[in-house]
Amino acid sequence: MSLTLDGVSQQPDESVQRIDTPRQHSALAHPLRQRLLFALSRRPSTISRLAAQLGVNKGSVSHHLKVLCEAGLVRDAGTRQVRGGTEKYYRRAAERLLVDEPQAEGTAAMLGAVAQELDRSPVDHLLTLRHLRLGPAKAARLAEALARLADETEEDPEGEPVHGLLVAFYQQAGA
Repeated sequence: MSLTLDGVSQQPDESVQRIDTPRQHSALAHPLRQRLLFALSRRPSTISRLAAQLGVNKGSVSHHLKVLCEAGLVRDAGTRQVRGGTEKYYRRAAERLLVDEPQAEGTAAMLGAVAQELDRSPVDHLLTLRHLRLGPAKAARLAEALARLADETEEDPEGEPVHGLLVAFYQQAGA
């Protein structure tokens, strides 16, 4: 599939997955499924490894991975033979999710997942909430700067700790 913008054909960005079906929104409406997506953001993993990493039982991980797979957010990444058994690997379907119309349940689950990750963090973290009075032009510039910072920060090589980054910028209702 290709997109046409201003008469120019472009290939869709395979690293971005649009969230636009009820099944996808429903799959995102649970903190453990959000945490599974966080955990699978770097490389494929098995149920056992995910359970150990997240501190939950394998049955729960298996159930929630099934929901994510049925929604098309996680895919089979192959198998590997180990000591007479077979390990099944899972991976995210895309590097990024683009939620055009966020739903309260999915947002609440994501924030709940982030709260769980903050609780498990082995080092101090930064959590700041600030409300600013900004005109439309200044608000647009700040939103662009935050998006650029999140998108353009270069990562260190494999082996370095993984850090979570959550950026939210919104206008308060009724303000």
